[in-house]
Amino acid sequence: MEELVRIKNMYKIYNPGEDEVRALDGVDITIHEGEYVAIIGQSGSGKSTLMNMLGCLDVPTSGSYYLHNQDVSQMKDNDLAQIRNKEIGFIFQGFNLIANLDAIGNVELPLIYRGISKGARQKIAKQALSIVGLEKRMKHKPSEMSGGQQQRVAVARAIAAKPPVILADEPTGNLDTKTTKEIMEILRELHRAGRTVIVITHDDEIAEQAARVIKLKDGKIVADYMNQQGEE
Repeated sequence: MEELVRIKNMYKIYNPGEDEVRALDGVDITIHEGEYVAIIGQSGSGKSTLMNMLGCLDVPTSGSYYLHNQDVSQMKDNDLAQIRNKEIGFIFQGFNLIANLDAIGNVELPLIYRGISKGARQKIAKQALSIVGLEKRMKHKPSEMSGGQQQRVAVARAIAAKPPVILADEPTGNLDTKTTKEIMEILRELHRAGRTVIVITHDDEIAEQAARVIKLKDGKIVADYMNQQGEE
């Protein structure tokens, strides 16, 4: 497997000086294409900060982040936006759907920014919604769908353009047990299809479903292991 993510000696420091907070404190991570990784930590561990770095939503105080052999750690906002659009599919806990758009419209939205034609966008969106089992809900707006269905739309939006990385931030945090299992099964199927899946979570049960688990505490990696019981 080729190297997809390489983070080297990364620091994120807030309030430098006497009262500084080291949200990330010398983090080193390498993730290869096709891996299924869970990054776990409790509140204050640094996992949300690391998610922001992995997703090119922020830049580190120091250290490097190579994504597909390209150093993105010191890029400007416009360049980071292009990287996010092309390289990363986001799945958030809060779904982040547009209320006045139907399912197809929500999935199409990031494809518009890629300059994909209307006909091609609709075809891609329909395929993505079919993958997550929403063939019959494509014209429904978020208010007309359950929380689980809304999260499926969010997954479809994330995978539609086939980005190299699927980055899921607490993807089941607002879902019941049954729906959580369904969403996690979709993520497993994406991994089996060759996608790189990175899940950020505080939940041990969610983390243990991944093939690899990285544990954070106080901004440092305290464990990084292959999970025998997780996804192969």
